[in-house]
Amino acid sequence: MGGAAPVAGEDPAMSRILRRETHSSRAGAAGIAAVLVIILCVYALLESVVRAIGQPPWLIDPGTAAERIIALPSGISPLLLGASGAVIAMVGLFFFLHAVLPGRRARHLLRDPRTAVVVDDEVLASALARRARTAANVTQEQVMVVVSQQLVVVNVRPTSGSRVSEEAVLVAVQAELEEMSPVPMPAVRVNLASSGVIGA
Repeated sequence: MGGAAPVAGEDPAMSRILRRETHSSRAGAAGIAAVLVIILCVYALLESVVRAIGQPPWLIDPGTAAERIIALPSGISPLLLGASGAVIAMVGLFFFLHAVLPGRRARHLLRDPRTAVVVDDEVLASALARRARTAANVTQEQVMVVVSQQLVVVNVRPTSGSRVSEEAVLVAVQAELEEMSPVPMPAVRVNLASSGVIGA
């Protein structure tokens, strides 16, 4: 049967494990939100109990707090109101982004029909940099590779007086990627620096 080799994670039994390895957990943000809500509810309950038994409030009476909230923005300085609004907006944005963004880790799956292979993008970058160095005939310090989910950027600083073929580097890196078959398969871009490095 033709086509690319399968990813072990395409097996439903492995998909949950691989998703956990390639996506960041939402447990931290969910835990923070739960703790904040619990603290707020416990405080409101305690203030209500204190008011019910006729004792003075700990911080502020719930009825007074509700009246002040309804009366906003009167009774509060614009500077304090703006700062409070900015803090609340930032907290809300933090939880919103955690909820809607994919939260992918810097990792790729490798196609292998027998086992699940998860590799860090730094490992991919190291292997691609080695292949790019060989194709460009330069030293380790003259090549930097950055790997993201959809793109591989290869930055090469040639040795002064030596010509580097951008096409040769591109073909070599693409060949290495095809051998590894990461999922998703990123595109490749090669950048040759305009200034060269003086050879040793």
